[in-house]
Amino acid sequence: MFKTKKAIFMKIQWKGVMPAVTTKFTDDDQLDLETFAVNIKAQLEAGVHGIILGGTLGEASTLSDEEKRTLVRETVKLVEGKVPVIINIAEQTTRGAIKAAQQAKEDGASGLMMLPPMRYKANDEETVAYYKAVANSTELPIMVYNNPVDYGIEVTLDMFEELLNECPNIQAVKESTRDISNVTRIKNRFGDRLAILSGVDTLALESLLMGADGWVAGLVDAFPEETVAIYTLAKAGRIDEAIAIYRWFLPLLELDINAHLVQNIKLAEVATGIGTENVRAPRLPLKGEERKQVLEIIERGLKTRPKLPEYKALEAIA
Repeated sequence: MFKTKKAIFMKIQWKGVMPAVTTKFTDDDQLDLETFAVNIKAQLEAGVHGIILGGTLGEASTLSDEEKRTLVRETVKLVEGKVPVIINIAEQTTRGAIKAAQQAKEDGASGLMMLPPMRYKANDEETVAYYKAVANSTELPIMVYNNPVDYGIEVTLDMFEELLNECPNIQAVKESTRDISNVTRIKNRFGDRLAILSGVDTLALESLLMGADGWVAGLVDAFPEETVAIYTLAKAGRIDEAIAIYRWFLPLLELDINAHLVQNIKLAEVATGIGTENVRAPRLPLKGEERKQVLEIIERGLKTRPKLPEYKALEAIA
């Protein structure tokens, strides 16, 4: 049983496809809001269920606070209330994370995605205290980003138990442990109290079939319709159709589980006409044999791109 505090928090439907969008830059390394808008509109037209800013794909570690705030404000304008706008918090200090949450609320964000503290490898007690402090400082709903593979800190089920008992606005997890059985463990322990969104493109359909509520996606940035179609078909019980698209998609999805995922996905965005290749240093564009191999994967995917069923009509079922 979970205790319930008497507090009113903003609500988000933590389900569906939520793109972790890339940040677009001009040739002179400024925010490219025009191209950014092109991509966001493509996501909305495909039927995504939310927009997530400032994650790894968003090159958040290279953005200034003001640039992050600009992206939130611009995205809020672009979506016009159709879907929630969520900003990732990846800070080194608790004070900094609380400030980021306050700014997100001021700028119109609908919710937060939160990594554990950056750089310092916090222990379990410190990690829980960090999440509690931020959650108790804001009315915004929170999705915990649980990615011990890349960030070195795991939020365990026991840690979630404590957080869920004391922080009603912690409502979801971006599940990136790479352990599919964790979806079942979370459902068995917390039921519907904690929504689960798969955070690994190459495990997304498997996670959805095991009961995950949604998908924080990467290759959706270049292929929004195919991504939403897989989710919608899976949730509507049309599994064979979802699997067929997913099998076509897998070589592209594997571009997301790579140290150069940002460069890879930006190349794919160029190929589908909804992005540019510009990255911010210290990242550099791909070159040589690596670039050739990535382009071959993208070109092969485009040549064999499947014809999609009318998936949007299935949204009510999903």
